[in-house]
Amino acid sequence: MPGLDEFSLIERLFAPLAARHPGALGLTDDAALIDGPAGQQWAITTDALVAGVHFLPDDPPDLIARKLLRVNLSDLAAMGATPFAVLLATCFPLGVDERWLECFASGLKTDCEIFSVAVIGGDTVATPGPLTLAVTAIGAVAQGSALLRSNARSGDDIWVSGAIGDAAFGLLVAQGRTSGLTPAAVEALLERYRLPSPRTALGPALIGLARAAMDISDGLIGDLDHICKTSGVGAVVEAGRLPLSAAVEAAMAAGFGGVERALTGGDDYELLFTVPPDKAAAIGELGRRLGLRLTKIGQIIDGEGVRVVNANGDPLTLTGSGYRHFGG
Repeated sequence: MPGLDEFSLIERLFAPLAARHPGALGLTDDAALIDGPAGQQWAITTDALVAGVHFLPDDPPDLIARKLLRVNLSDLAAMGATPFAVLLATCFPLGVDERWLECFASGLKTDCEIFSVAVIGGDTVATPGPLTLAVTAIGAVAQGSALLRSNARSGDDIWVSGAIGDAAFGLLVAQGRTSGLTPAAVEALLERYRLPSPRTALGPALIGLARAAMDISDGLIGDLDHICKTSGVGAVVEAGRLPLSAAVEAAMAAGFGGVERALTGGDDYELLFTVPPDKAAAIGELGRRLGLRLTKIGQIIDGEGVRVVNANGDPLTLTGSGYRHFGG
């Protein structure tokens, strides 16, 4: 489908189908919001994973299951919602091994216990095609308090959680590129690619502090651009402020790529959020309380688009902004 990516496809073909329900938010956010009981809303999201696209076909089955759950919980975290239930749809290849299935189920059980969620339904089918998996995750958030992509305002500071770029470099490691890296760096990057950490404690804690938020799935710059377009603003990112792990710095030193890979690579599933400057001290205290690295990397400005600058304020030219399905 040349010239078409998933976002233009959604806008042209599927967003009109959402117009009848305000909770769909025009299909522009991480989850839909449906009114629930006693001053609550349900945040509902679905993400699919396909072998060869979102994970390698020979990845361990328990880690595939755990990544499947975690990427969906990350969407709920981005809305400030607390997860409580999921529905699971699986399209397993014909002839799948029973031991593989048992390992997959074991991984799913592990993370259901870690994140206190229950599987409440779904579907299981066989397919002649690649392994295809989907989860619908449901969380709760106080009425009217959800974090939305559309609330960023000029003058807001831009923050991210954790470290950025580990998954992009981890994919290279998973594909067999390890030269120049220590075993510890290899293990760290692989784990970040295969087993992201949804920020389920951070998301709800950002309510009242952050204005806009989303999770980083397709690359920091591309995802920040979604916030900018939805909010009608622009952004400046300072590349020198980007929080990098020791493993990513080692990979860069070994010639795996530079800061552009960290800025545009996907699968980090960290939270990207905008905060009024007078809330900076509170964000710092929140990070200390959660034991989580929170870093200010730029500012929301009037205008449109995302600019990246170096330490001197000079613009950096990127060859891409992030991952796009359909080659758009």
